[in-house]
Amino acid sequence: MSQSVPSFADLLDSARESAVHLEMRDAYGVASEAEALARWRETGDVDTDPDSPYWAPWTQLVRRLVARGVTVRRARIVSEPVSDYIRYEHALTVVNVGAGEQVRWLPRRQASDIALPGNDFWLIDRRLIRWNHFTGDGASAPGEMSEDPAAARLCAQAFEAVWDRAIPHDEYKIQ
Repeated sequence: MSQSVPSFADLLDSARESAVHLEMRDAYGVASEAEALARWRETGDVDTDPDSPYWAPWTQLVRRLVARGVTVRRARIVSEPVSDYIRYEHALTVVNVGAGEQVRWLPRRQASDIALPGNDFWLIDRRLIRWNHFTGDGASAPGEMSEDPAAARLCAQAFEAVWDRAIPHDEYKIQ
């Protein structure tokens, strides 16, 4: 059943135990990242200040969740050698980890036998799904909410299978 899509802050604040995020694209074209991505491509510099205007809303949210005992995990399935976007994302992930997220990376060739949903998602407390939709160019498209038990079970099983095989951020070396 589809329902209205809350903000990420409202969605994550609703978590009581867990919030997991599975990312499966090799590039995203999210407008809010365009300037920082262009700067990184030109200079190699990235904003890793957790209190910067860009990061503060996210890091404050994650810290708040973790302080309440909510486990926040993010897994990324990536093709190797990785895309420029994934290199950029990897350089920034220190901020996610510093805020309290657990992040792991899985080379795509190691995910071939895992049943995966067709879209990236957030799964809250193993029951509430926020499907993340993107255009062909990787721009954000309207998301979708679901509490369908079969879809939630698929997401939970897929995430755990990926997580079990994936490499912790601090150990994952970009190729």
